[in-house]
Amino acid sequence: MEHQTEGIVISVKKQWWLKVNTKALRKGPLDGATFPHIIKVKYVVDGMDYTIKSWISAGEPVPAEGSIVRVFYREDKPAKGKVR
Repeated sequence: MEHQTEGIVISVKKQWWLKVNTKALRKGPLDGATFPHIIKVKYVVDGMDYTIKSWISAGEPVPAEGSIVRVFYREDKPAKGKVR
């Protein structure tokens, strides 16, 4: 069974090594390029602090550092959380 809680984004890192081109014809090396991100989220379940990393695909909206996100976790393993 999944439960949910709120978590705080503590870091956002752009993955520069994985470039996704959005234009067929480009004028420069970064023209039309988007990059995926990895966010680190801290959340609390039953008084215990947990930290997870989550992959955000290229082109998806990326939450800002310090913003609140929804974290889903399993009741038996709260350390196994997901950001949706």
